[in-house]
Amino acid sequence: MSDQPFNLIVFGATSFVGQILCDYLFERHGAGGDLKWAMAGRSKAKLESVRASLGEGASGITLITADAADEKALHDMCVQSRVIISTVGPYALYGSTLVKVCVETGTDYVDLTGETQWILQMLQAHESQAKKSGARIIHCCGFDSVPSDLGVHHHQKTALEKFGEPATQIRMQVARMKGSASGGTVASIVNIAREMAKDSALRKTLANPYSLVPGGQARARQLNIKTPTRDPQTGAWLGPFVMAGVNTRIVHRTNALSGYDYGVDFLYDESMRMGRGLKGGLAASALTGGLGAFMAGAVLPPTRWLMENYILPKPGEGPSPEQQRDGMYDLRFYGTTASGNKLTTRVTGDRDPGYGSTAKILGEAGACLAQDIARSEVGGGFWTPATALGDALLARLEQHAGLTFEVCD
Repeated sequence: MSDQPFNLIVFGATSFVGQILCDYLFERHGAGGDLKWAMAGRSKAKLESVRASLGEGASGITLITADAADEKALHDMCVQSRVIISTVGPYALYGSTLVKVCVETGTDYVDLTGETQWILQMLQAHESQAKKSGARIIHCCGFDSVPSDLGVHHHQKTALEKFGEPATQIRMQVARMKGSASGGTVASIVNIAREMAKDSALRKTLANPYSLVPGGQARARQLNIKTPTRDPQTGAWLGPFVMAGVNTRIVHRTNALSGYDYGVDFLYDESMRMGRGLKGGLAASALTGGLGAFMAGAVLPPTRWLMENYILPKPGEGPSPEQQRDGMYDLRFYGTTASGNKLTTRVTGDRDPGYGSTAKILGEAGACLAQDIARSEVGGGFWTPATALGDALLARLEQHAGLTFEVCD
């Protein structure tokens, strides 16, 4: 693997988030300085257009043409790079062949999927072979689920330093968030709803908070905020957080892969903080009702067709550069140890979560895997961001990507 020309290749460079990612990588590393990278996608003309939009000096970036369904082209791409970053979603529709080829060629891989059912399919199909080939596969390297996964990692590390024991329960609350969803994210959610409507077993699997844990066995009954709930610690009203369904699964997989360092009965949940008093209660109720209506509409074919064609943003659409810069998020982690010690930590990001911040997180995750994490340290297999990249990625995110990880007073 040492004679490959590239440290990483962005596959899906012409997608909405792919373009933001390429802009970030070019601004951070140029056309091939300390990080040697290339752009890949199915249309050479579109790749040339994206490269031209990056500005002076970008002509040195190599372009690779490959379609998500062309296994030979994907193979020829993968053998040229240590790491592939994929932005081609919904991954359940377009991502499986690339994971297969990465596993077969021993190529490391990161993506920004939040599709739990697809991650489980990839684990079942390829985990044993990835361990043999040396391929390190890391899903969920965007807003879902790096701030949650590394936020818990940072919280537990701090708890051990302060108290000599980890938190046995952590409750993450989204204190503030400003951003909008793109068509790609919406398409992934709609596809999950479509699959759930057809498969009752899948609905049961997705309801299991331990679905990505080896064996999938339940260890403790996990709290799941589905309705307006008043938090006894902060006094605020809480509503459901749409990304909790994948974030909590990744955090529990991290705990399992690390040998249950957080404890075998570790509790973790996520929610949106909606404010106090009557106003907060009404906001939590509105959020709950809105999410319920969206999912119900996405399940039923007639309303799903109307939503996809007349209401929802299309794939390739998303927030403007100004909206990305104006976005932000502030996540609070409330933890309690077995001895009753309490700790509050915080993760913030300086761009809209789904795209401006996700692109920077994804770029640093790919570079971290390519440059910082030796195979003697982390071998082949399906990892989470915290178990594969841990403190090395956390440091990169704070130094370059506009994230902060801190203890609250």
